[in-house]
Amino acid sequence: MHYCGIDVAKGKHDVVVIDDKGKIVRPAFQVQSNREGFDKLVSELSSYAGELSIGIESTGHYWLTLYEALTRHQFRLTLLNPMQIHAYRKIDIRKRKTDRQDAYWIADFMRFANPKPTSERIPVFIQLRELSRFRFRLSQQIGDCKRKIICILDRVFPEYEQLFSNVFLRSSRRLLEEAVTADDFVDFDLAELAAILNKASRGRFGQSKAEEIQTLARRSVGVSFLADAIHVEMRCLLEQITLLEQQQKQVEVSLEELMDQVPQFITTIPGIGLATGAALLGEIGDVNRFQSADKLVAYAGIDPSVYKSGQFEGNRMHMSKRGAPSLRHALWQAASVARLHNPELKQYYEKKRAEGKPHGVALGAVCRKLLIRVYVVLKEERPYEIR
Repeated sequence: MHYCGIDVAKGKHDVVVIDDKGKIVRPAFQVQSNREGFDKLVSELSSYAGELSIGIESTGHYWLTLYEALTRHQFRLTLLNPMQIHAYRKIDIRKRKTDRQDAYWIADFMRFANPKPTSERIPVFIQLRELSRFRFRLSQQIGDCKRKIICILDRVFPEYEQLFSNVFLRSSRRLLEEAVTADDFVDFDLAELAAILNKASRGRFGQSKAEEIQTLARRSVGVSFLADAIHVEMRCLLEQITLLEQQQKQVEVSLEELMDQVPQFITTIPGIGLATGAALLGEIGDVNRFQSADKLVAYAGIDPSVYKSGQFEGNRMHMSKRGAPSLRHALWQAASVARLHNPELKQYYEKKRAEGKPHGVALGAVCRKLLIRVYVVLKEERPYEIR
């Protein structure tokens, strides 16, 4: 058996091949990240027939084109966590860090650990991860626009937030398309204001709410000289929110289609919906690369940091947060919902709170419990069962 390590970079990749004794059989060479370079790489590696295992660090996005080129030719390929190679490299006493040396360490890790080849489903997982992260960025942009709208109202009609349970209800957003400042609402025709409210709220609000708005507007301390600028800002922000929400729905449709392409039961776990499930599945990828649930917990970075030296052992252990931050964020969101709707996890959360644990610590414990359930469901490919 031979082992190939490829150190990935933006414009070029360093490659080395060793045998099962760790001896270099093909000295390090470089290939460009283009068609000619990939053809050269395939030609070099094809001579080893089926007795070659290739390891690639999944660093950034530069490995994607290389992955595509090699999997087309049916090579045995494994994507490696850069943290694994970084830790493995430390067994060398000498402090050396070059691209060629990194390629050797990747190959030697493949020889030593003999990890399983990456699943053929990885393209679907990568697409799930890509779209889930994009959806999260859209959510951040929507939140940013909403914060700016609140900032506007704080200046021109600070009392407005008292009128609705949520400023961004359909009826409230419809009103803000017509009026923004307190003076705008005072000058608004009462009957027309009531009609807009009635239509937007589907009969929930009407004349009495319109009168309440105008009464509050007359007593408002909001500034009026910003009116011209504020109207432009508000209109643009509301249009941005509408557009971003439409795009978010388009992304969710694509996520649902991708989720149907892989056998998974992650959404059968209470607290995990389509969007959160897609994010978890995309960030975890092939669950078989984790030998145990604890390995996945460590990858997510929700395992406790341990400090022990001699007779001293720390008793204030914090979450390590050394793993994948996007996975940790998706898991935190899922746990926030699961503690309310999953009977087991709700009881577990309340138990931790009763022990005096702060909300964050208790929710972190729920995250761990939930991730173990996710691991079992994905590993055994069966629906979740509430005990």
